[in-house]
Amino acid sequence: MQKDYFIYILTNKRNTTLYTGTTSDLIGRTYQHKMKVVKGFSQRYNLEKLVYYEVYEDPDGAIEREKQIKAGSRKKKIELINSTNPEWRDLYEDLVSDSITEPYDIMEPDGIASSPPTKREDSSQ
Repeated sequence: MQKDYFIYILTNKRNTTLYTGTTSDLIGRTYQHKMKVVKGFSQRYNLEKLVYYEVYEDPDGAIEREKQIKAGSRKKKIELINSTNPEWRDLYEDLVSDSITEPYDIMEPDGIASSPPTKREDSSQ
């Protein structure tokens, strides 16, 4: 099974601050941002709305693209987001509803594991 790598852009409710990151688990990482598990910039500025992402087959390609996006101007980031998500909708819900995955644990700061919501298959069929 091939592993995917993602670059992503988060923003806050008013779309005033942008954060670019990279991960191999977009759903889990976005969930961590939403739950404020990730200390630092995204927590400080309430960045929990996933507005853009790209998928890569190798980590080097994702990291290179992340650097390219981070080096660009705010205007370029906004143009990138608008090119695929002009309404600036939170794409996280689409990802969760489109994926049928086994629940997995995400460690909270207090050491208690929690899982992001996942779509469940109907077992009555």
